Amino acid sequence: MNTLPTAPSPLTDVTCVVFDCDGVLVDAVSSWRTLHDHFGTDNSENLQRFIRGEITDTEFMRLDIKKWKSIEDPIHRDDLFRAYAGVQLMSGARELVQRLQDKGIFVAIVSAGVDLFVASIAAMLKVDDWIANGFVFNEDDTLSDEGVCRLHATGKGEIIERLLQMNNLQPEGCVSLGDSEMDLSMHIEGGHFIGFNPTRDSSVSSFEEAGVPIVMGKNLLDVAPYLGV
Repeated sequence: MNTLPTAPSPLTDVTCVVFDCDGVLVDAVSSWRTLHDHFGTDNSENLQRFIRGEITDTEFMRLDIKKWKSIEDPIHRDDLFRAYAGVQLMSGARELVQRLQDKGIFVAIVSAGVDLFVASIAAMLKVDDWIANGFVFNEDDTLSDEGVCRLHATGKGEIIERLLQMNNLQPEGCVSLGDSEMDLSMHIEGGHFIGFNPTRDSSVSSFEEAGVPIVMGKNLLDVAPYLGV
């Protein structure tokens, strides 16, 4: 496994850092999982089906919502906000993002998590841009049966490439951080990727096979030497 040496050299002249949200910027494995914990439901079987590619992002979201509604229906937007009340930023997240921005580095979040949660994290950290999946709400602010798929969990690279083009940034200066094997799609051609705090053995194995640096532990400042901040 690649781990941070005592005094690593920066990966590159960094101009852009793209973070996954769940498990990276926040100390929660998944913003979807947080809602399952809140409602007392279990999506582990569907998660494995999703990882194996047996169901799509849209189907996965629809099945999640169906499970929650089997416990509570209707579900109001405020109910979902309350479910996230206890989620904390990852240690070092605020400091690392501030260091990057102090150096004029573009900071973005590309997440397949829940938009209303990711939006709050993006606002808290004052990042330059963000995108996430999420929900459709009815006119009375209750949760509909459908999710909104703005990006595929295994297709984040396309989003990052579009983000770079929009901001006149080059792939060589882009570093992406993710915690799971699906996040390897963030490793765009010419760019760099760091595996941060992987919690599944399959994620560790995938990062090792891909030959990317792996930073274990729950302190994002441990990534700072790679980013030159």
